[in-house]
Amino acid sequence: MKYLIASDLHGSAFYCRQLLEAYQREKADKLLLLGDILYHGPRNDLPREYQPKEVIPLLNGMKEEILCVRGNCDCDVDQMVLEFPILAEYCILDLGKRMVFATHGHVFHEKNLPMLKKGDILLHGHTHVPACRQVGETGIWYLNPGSLSIPKEDSAHSYMTLEDGVFTWKNLEDGNELQVFTV
Repeated sequence: MKYLIASDLHGSAFYCRQLLEAYQREKADKLLLLGDILYHGPRNDLPREYQPKEVIPLLNGMKEEILCVRGNCDCDVDQMVLEFPILAEYCILDLGKRMVFATHGHVFHEKNLPMLKKGDILLHGHTHVPACRQVGETGIWYLNPGSLSIPKEDSAHSYMTLEDGVFTWKNLEDGNELQVFTV
């Protein structure tokens, strides 16, 4: 199973089209969205081609392939127009000896860890900054794919893939590898 993992689309039709192109290029089986799908949020500038009404049919067209967790900018009104569940606070991916706890990052994050054991992975977006590091001395890993539409701290528009226990952080535009992490 190959996952394409992305976060913080924030209603950008431009970056949604690039995401779907990346999904096809990667030949992924599932798209895991880590929240903040349609709304840009009051703290963010408008992303390029902010057109949530255009994003809706693009994502609904592949609803059977999407797993999604709720971001802090996602709400019941968004769920009314999206044809796949978006309001779960987290989802779990079982990697055998490790577990991936996927969430948006506004509730569970490095300073408020969910119940994980050593070697497990906390995967979230929210910060718009890619990351791959251990959380202190916990033995828990923290991974973040960055943001599709509004990257921060001079990071690239990016996503991750997960296949056969390997997370690969990639540039959205061309799919070039930026970092690899093996579990």
